[in-house]
Amino acid sequence: MRPKKTRWIKCLPGERCFKPLCKPLNKLKGVCLTLDEFEAMRLSCLKGLKQEDAAKKMKVSRPTFSRIETSAHKKIADALVNIKAIKIEGGCCKVIKRR
Repeated sequence: MRPKKTRWIKCLPGERCFKPLCKPLNKLKGVCLTLDEFEAMRLSCLKGLKQEDAAKKMKVSRPTFSRIETSAHKKIADALVNIKAIKIEGGCCKVIKRR
């Protein structure tokens, strides 16, 4: 398997974990959203960018962006439907430095 290309993100989300109120965190299963998946959601869903434009910002190809976004959608849907916590961490990312 070939190594993943570095994905560029605007900023680190900090320590974030989202969980349902119905159960304590230690009794919940969870899904792990990588930093690049988090950034893909921010660019496409929150900023409303088209895949091509969002891919350019992350410095990946449009098909790669599509795979990242699809993976994030599945994980988020799994967490919402199956009452799981969402933790954001990991991935092969670098932060874009502001000028």
